[in-house]
Amino acid sequence: MTINDKLVKAHIVDSKIDKPKANIGFISHEIVKKVNDFHKGFSEYSVTPLHKLDALAKHFGLKNIFVKDESYRFGLNAFKVLGSTYAIGKYLASRLGMDISEVSFEYLSSEEVKDKIGEITFVTATDGNHGRGVAWAANRLGQKSVVYMPRGSSLTRLNNIKKEGADASIIDGNYEDAVKLSEEMAEKNGWVVIQDTAWEGYEEIPTWIMQGYGTIIYEALEQLTEYGIDKPTHVFLQAGVGSFPGAILGYLVNRFGEDRPITIIMEADAANCHYLSSLSGKREIVEGDMPTIMAGLACGAPNIISYDILMDYADCFLSFPDYVTARGMRILASPLKGDPRIISGESGGGVGIGVVSLLMERDEYKEIRKKLKLDEESVVLVISTEGDTDPDRYKDIVWDGEFSSK
Repeated sequence: MTINDKLVKAHIVDSKIDKPKANIGFISHEIVKKVNDFHKGFSEYSVTPLHKLDALAKHFGLKNIFVKDESYRFGLNAFKVLGSTYAIGKYLASRLGMDISEVSFEYLSSEEVKDKIGEITFVTATDGNHGRGVAWAANRLGQKSVVYMPRGSSLTRLNNIKKEGADASIIDGNYEDAVKLSEEMAEKNGWVVIQDTAWEGYEEIPTWIMQGYGTIIYEALEQLTEYGIDKPTHVFLQAGVGSFPGAILGYLVNRFGEDRPITIIMEADAANCHYLSSLSGKREIVEGDMPTIMAGLACGAPNIISYDILMDYADCFLSFPDYVTARGMRILASPLKGDPRIISGESGGGVGIGVVSLLMERDEYKEIRKKLKLDEESVVLVISTEGDTDPDRYKDIVWDGEFSSK
C-alpha cells in the first residue's frame, strides 16, 4: 500500500518476500548487554529519561506514548556518542589483543595503553552529533580527531565539535562528499575512520557503532517493565544512513521475533533513500544537496549493514516535509497539562511525535492508522535522539513558528 500526499508519503509493507533474512546476530541481547556494561564504566553514564505522555496519548486516542530522551546522554545533548565510544573502545581493545569486556574506559585512557599503541587520529564525517561524539571520545582517551562537515552545516555544531578538541571544518560538498574525504585523508595520513555508515570493505567499525546504539533500546525496555509493559506495540524510528533504526530494529527482532513491535521508519523528503528503496526493491541513493532542517537525517546513501535489516523487517516507510518535525518539536515543547516538557531538536523526538500527531488527528490518514493498527490499545515508543543541538534553529522553530504545519 502506497500513499502519496503533500504532507506524508507512506509505503506500508503488506508482506515480505520469502527469502533469507538479514543478519541480526551482531545485535543480540547478549552483545548489547556487553555494550551497556562498557558504557556503564564511564563516570558520565546514567540512564536517560523515558517520559510518559499520558495527556498526549489520551488526546490522540492511544493507550500510551513514551519518549526516550537522549538529550541527557553523557552531557552531549545527543545519542551518537554511544556508537563512537563503543567503536573506539573496541578498536583500541583489538589493538591491545583484548576483548572489550576485559578493558575499562579508565584503562584505555591510561598512559600504559598510550605507550603500547601510540597516538591515533580518528577521522569522521558528520552533520553534527556523530562528529561531536567521536571528538569527545577521542579526547577523553588521549587521542586526536579530525571531523569534516557538509556544506550548510550549523556553525554552532561546528564550534561544539571544536570545543571537544577536534580539528573540524565545513567542506564544499554534501554528506557523502565528506565521507569520501574522510576515507581519502585516512588512507593518506594513516588515520582511522570512525564512520556511522558502511560501504564495501568498511564494515567492522560501523557494526561496532550500531552495537553501541543498542544501549538505548536496552535501557528503554528495562524502563518499560517499571510500568508493567514488556514491549511497545509500535516503535517510530528516524533514519539518516540507517544505522540507528537498523540497530534498534535488529535488537527487537532478535529479542521478540515475530512478536516484535510494529516498526515505522521515518525520513525527510529531501533525503528519503530508504523510502525510495522500499518502493523500488533496490538500494536507492539520493544525490546532491539535501535541503532539510533535519540535519541528522540529511544522508542520501543507506548503510549497507542496516539496509537489509530495514528492508526485511520494517513494517512501514514514511517520507515527509520539514514542517512535520517542526510540529512535533512544538508539541513536545508545549505539553498538555500533566505531561513533561521535552526539548527535542529537528532530528529528534519531534520527528516521531510530528508523524504520530498527523496520523492520529487527520482523517486523510485513517487508512494508514488502520493498516498500522494504531488505536486505543497502542503503546507507542518514540526516541528523541537529540536536544537543541542547534539552539538558534530550535528557537526559530519553537519560538517563532518557522515551518508551520498550517
